[in-house]
Amino acid sequence: MATLFVYRMLIVFCLSLCLCCHHIHCSVTYDRKALLINGQRRILFSGSIHYPRSTPDMWEDLIQKAKDGGLDVIETYVFWNVHEPSPGNYNFEGRYDLVRFIKTIQKAGLYAHLRIGPYVCAEWNFGGFPVWLKYVPGISFRTDNEPFKRAMQGFTEKIVNLMKSENLFESQGGPIILSQIENEYGAQSKLLGAAGHNYMTWAAKMAVEMGTGVPWVMCKEEDAPDPVINSCNGFYCDAFTPNQPYKPTIWTEAWSGWFTEFGGPIHQRPVQDLAFAAARFIQKGGSFINYYMVGLFTIEFFLAGGPFITTSYDYDAPIDEYGKKLGSKTEGFAGLIRQPKYGHLKELHRAIKMCERALVSADPIVTSLGGFQQAHVYSSESGDCAAFLSNYDTKSAARVLFNNMHYNLPPWSISVLPDCRNVVFNTAKVGVQTSQMEMLPANAEMFSWESYFEDISSLDDSSTFTTQGLLEQINVTRDASDYLWYITSVDIGSSESFLHGGELPTLIVQSTGHALHIFINGQLSGSAFGTREARRFMYTGKVNLRAGRNKIALLSVAVGLPIREDDDSVNHFDFIAKLIMIFVIMKNVGGHYETWNTGILGPVALHGLDQGKWDLSWQKWTYQVGLRGEAMNLVSPNGISSVEWMQSSLAVQRQQPLMWHKAYFNAPEGDEPLALDMEGGNPSRISLVKRSVTSVCAEVAEYHPTIKNWHIESYGKPEEFHSPKVHLRCSPGHAISSIKFASFGTPLGTCGSYQQGPCHSPTSYDILEKKCVGKQRCAVTISNSNFGVDPCPNVLKRLSVEAICSPTTSTTMQPNWRG
Repeated sequence: MATLFVYRMLIVFCLSLCLCCHHIHCSVTYDRKALLINGQRRILFSGSIHYPRSTPDMWEDLIQKAKDGGLDVIETYVFWNVHEPSPGNYNFEGRYDLVRFIKTIQKAGLYAHLRIGPYVCAEWNFGGFPVWLKYVPGISFRTDNEPFKRAMQGFTEKIVNLMKSENLFESQGGPIILSQIENEYGAQSKLLGAAGHNYMTWAAKMAVEMGTGVPWVMCKEEDAPDPVINSCNGFYCDAFTPNQPYKPTIWTEAWSGWFTEFGGPIHQRPVQDLAFAAARFIQKGGSFINYYMVGLFTIEFFLAGGPFITTSYDYDAPIDEYGKKLGSKTEGFAGLIRQPKYGHLKELHRAIKMCERALVSADPIVTSLGGFQQAHVYSSESGDCAAFLSNYDTKSAARVLFNNMHYNLPPWSISVLPDCRNVVFNTAKVGVQTSQMEMLPANAEMFSWESYFEDISSLDDSSTFTTQGLLEQINVTRDASDYLWYITSVDIGSSESFLHGGELPTLIVQSTGHALHIFINGQLSGSAFGTREARRFMYTGKVNLRAGRNKIALLSVAVGLPIREDDDSVNHFDFIAKLIMIFVIMKNVGGHYETWNTGILGPVALHGLDQGKWDLSWQKWTYQVGLRGEAMNLVSPNGISSVEWMQSSLAVQRQQPLMWHKAYFNAPEGDEPLALDMEGGNPSRISLVKRSVTSVCAEVAEYHPTIKNWHIESYGKPEEFHSPKVHLRCSPGHAISSIKFASFGTPLGTCGSYQQGPCHSPTSYDILEKKCVGKQRCAVTISNSNFGVDPCPNVLKRLSVEAICSPTTSTTMQPNWRG
């Protein structure tokens, strides 16, 4: 019996030990150096992928691309308005299947950061809030307001409990290692004073008490209370420090570019600057970087935030918004890799990971190497050593002495030395190819366009109402449509002077957004619209009225609801000296945007009548929400059969405003992403185009830093030098058909405009053509021996090449060959 008792006790002890180990295995904690996962400090790279901005069929490939680019974590917001479109009615289907998205991350072997918010901004309609929230009695958004806190807590608990029920927190063996409550609230908190501070501390306490077993963060919140970690968002975060010395330094949004507004430029951020910002953050003690964004797509129009923010959310991300077919799937598309941003960051991540043991073990010793140059050295007790050599000069390169060796540092750059000796990466030296993308005709046979007139002559009495005065648009539409008709009538006497040769009267309409179409007696009289900077605008135009009753119909269009209370806007990025990003951030801080107005609030007045000014603002107005085509669901393939469509060529001749157009087309051959070229305006001039890689460029110097020239076992001992290579790669189904430019020596210019410099090897074209033409991908070694005689001894040479990519078939493509 005693033996049996001991045996049973051993079993109990072993089970307890296993449970304890399991708990330890699944723990996520933090200290001042980093997040600790399973007891180990980690340097983590993350990327934002918003699940509603793509389809479930895209997620696996998109997440795998992110992993292949060296990321450890996928970050996403949670979008309240798509999950709870009406109070208590939840939707987690299709592209809103958050559980499936998180499990797809887990399947890929990555971690997840769940930014619940529930306010998300994200250039998303109404900042992610459901519009019904605006009409909760007594509510005031994002402040110490009980109705708002009840609703916010209810949704937060819904998401947390959903994640718990699927065992998706790391404490349960799942992939979620971080959660975020609120979002970029710091400036608003200060503006509101005690009410803002009370709300923020309540939100933090509420979140922590949910017991997820993983840390919570608050971004741009300097006074986030323990144990919540405050974190940084921005283009640069190297000056950021957490509010307590025992918290890790986390960068929740490293902006890869910027969003696009209607009529605005497409903002691009050079990868050299993004890599510099990331390396500078790590060298100063940062341990978690999330790129915002890393992969994304175009969303439905009604989900775009605003006003005037486009449905495209490309953000100049390493994986762009264009998709390609995945095998035989009809809806399986994933983004295209944007080079050189994707490849250069991938090399940065590999270099930083080599330094991880030293980075998480100690604080850096900072040494000046010159007026604008520094060395950050990390050393561990076990002998690990890693160094960052920085040159903050924006114009001039520098030659520095470090550990009795000389190093050349380009301007505005950081070199990474995982052994404190050998450079394996420099942020300004891009060794990966640059892909030149073009939109080319798809040569697809498009069927003739058909059109349907939006009937504006009559109204659906069942959906209209009449009241005195002008009403705010969202209060009427409840965001069921972006369109609202404001309709009234005016009686004009036959004796009015303008009816007898005088000047036509002028209609003035003051609108709070965002676009406006004026119809007089069923005819389009004029249009006007605001901008993101000037949302309020005034329409002024002559109107052709007749004697008797005249119908004035104003169609107000909302181009996205307000998304934020601190509204950031950024000017064009200027790459000064080809290396430094200069930008300006403008702040407009305004509280309680749920009270902001949209639509026509007046005044609406006629000027130039015999009686003078006629203010129409307070007379009777009839309202109709939406367009008739919306009610008939014309945008759905299943909702158009009962409508009589006419040939667009006939419709265009009549020049009727507000027309719906449709056409079918056969998908062209190939797997390139497709798009519609809408520049023609006239439907018959709209064409189908495909996004293709037309050429690839690369430029690599003789002594380009490469990871192959460093091995941890040798710890800096002399080894055989591995010459760098130029790598070229066309898209699948394409091959290199010709070499447009090649020069080993001192070539000039940039991709698309290379020129021979004073030093040039005459064998350059022959070598590249021999090794690359006819192949989808190739690699060419950069060395004198590969190009024959040294064209200019004692001069640092480089190889610049541009190759043309053309469609091909597998039977004609030569095998890949490396030399």
